[in-house]
Amino acid sequence: MAQNAAHSPASPKMVAVVPALHPAGQGVSLYIPQSAINATVQEDILLSVEYSCHGIPTIEWKYTSTWGAQKIVEWKPGTQANISQSHKDRVCTFDNGSIQLFSVGVRDSGYYVITVTERLGSSQFGTIVLHVSEILYEDLHFVAVFLAFLAAVAAVLISLMWVCNKCAYKFQRKRRHKLKESTTEEIELQDVEC
Repeated sequence: MAQNAAHSPASPKMVAVVPALHPAGQGVSLYIPQSAINATVQEDILLSVEYSCHGIPTIEWKYTSTWGAQKIVEWKPGTQANISQSHKDRVCTFDNGSIQLFSVGVRDSGYYVITVTERLGSSQFGTIVLHVSEILYEDLHFVAVFLAFLAAVAAVLISLMWVCNKCAYKFQRKRRHKLKESTTEEIELQDVEC
């Protein structure tokens, strides 16, 4: 069940199922199905987790990157989430501990750490690495310009080859013509001498 800033109560089915998943006396268990996520700019990303523990835990997500560390959100399933100002209107929480980030940017790349703490104090944490890459239209532009440049160079080379071929043809024709004239003159001279 998805929850945003205005949470609705947790599903009774979820509350009943969670204690059944957790073995007695073993604290909190946490499962992260995908520990590394690759995304592109403007995508909506689900940081998916599942936990089991006794009672209703406190769930906290923090973000760490080269730009710093900050708390994203903290809540107890079935209550309103305390979303940080930097992530207002960008985060949706779920009762299973997962969060969804809307319209991610390159600055959202980093480590997302979830901590699930039960009422008696035992806790478990896990990390998801998010890498957000930009679609670089500049690179595509560079490739297009480079291909156009290569096409222009090829056209110039083909034109030069055509001109050289024509010049060589004319030169050979002229030489053949001169050779014919000199052969004709020699024949005439031989005829005159005889």
